[in-house]
Amino acid sequence: MFAIVERELRKFFRSPWLMMAAMVLPLVQLIVLGNAFGGNIRGARVGVVDYDHGTQSVKIKEAFDAVQANVKTFQPVYYADERTAMRDVRDGKIEGALVIPAEFSRRVYEQNRPQIALVVDNTDNTMSSTLESKFTELTQALNQPAVQPRMVQQIALSIVELYPYIEYMKYLLPGSITLAMFVSVMIGGGILYIDDKARGVHEGYLVTPITKMELVMGLNIAGALKAMMAGLVITFIGALIAGVGSIFDPVVLFELLIMIAVTSTAFIAMMSFIMVRIDDPLVPRAIFGILNTLMFFPSGAISPIKAFPTWLQWIARIDPFSYAVHGFKALLLKEAGMGAIWYDVVYLSVFAFIMLTGATALFKRTL
Repeated sequence: MFAIVERELRKFFRSPWLMMAAMVLPLVQLIVLGNAFGGNIRGARVGVVDYDHGTQSVKIKEAFDAVQANVKTFQPVYYADERTAMRDVRDGKIEGALVIPAEFSRRVYEQNRPQIALVVDNTDNTMSSTLESKFTELTQALNQPAVQPRMVQQIALSIVELYPYIEYMKYLLPGSITLAMFVSVMIGGGILYIDDKARGVHEGYLVTPITKMELVMGLNIAGALKAMMAGLVITFIGALIAGVGSIFDPVVLFELLIMIAVTSTAFIAMMSFIMVRIDDPLVPRAIFGILNTLMFFPSGAISPIKAFPTWLQWIARIDPFSYAVHGFKALLLKEAGMGAIWYDVVYLSVFAFIMLTGATALFKRTL
């Protein structure tokens, strides 16, 4: 069994590009997606159509200028009529348009239901929801009385954040670590296993008295070690890129090693179960994208699982990716310790045992 492990690792280290290929995709994803998503919108162009030209419309324009000078979420573009502004929203020249109707100031003073209109391009949900949120805040600020009452008559919400601000790159790091191990077992485990069968390497195994359990265990131990190496490298490089300093804590590092070990074992066991009866070397390459999509995206690595439809949440509940991502998030982002990840460790361990048992039962001791 250990001779098989030694052979697989020797072959692995003789092809350093293989290990690099397993780590390039997660690193590129971490850097590109981490910077492409989750950031604050800046410089959105919003058209302003002012039919009122009164004192209250001036207050709105001053609020616009304050936003532009500070958080820079949007910048005003002034229009003479709303038809031109709406056409530019439709054509994508501006992201939204604010229409201040005639006699707006008079309605404010009369308290006669003053209204302003925000035109958004709702084909871009992120941009439209951001504009709606910001303008809701702006409207609430304008509705505040000039002189605050001595006694507060409204309920106020005080938000307490347990952790420092988590940038999206940090949020994406657990998923990138998990993906690195999955790519490693897919390339260094599944694809190489089928290629060895196609080249006749396994015929040499079958003429020895080695049992099929020893053969499966040898291949799985070697695959798990490869995945652990990839996971450790991405953990350190990704943590340095994302600015996660908890990896330098010895206790956290030990807990991370446990998560990396059980995740690697679960992934290689699953891959062995899937590939044990496959002989065509093109099949693992064809299903790589399907497995990646089916397991990575429902895992909560990119967006919360609670935002998924019910059928996709059920996939997430049995997906080993979900438990690996949850465990790495608890350790890297929350520093929560073993108390927060014991269920993940147990699930991944049981999953690995079931997959290894199934792969051993399905393995054919004949050609």
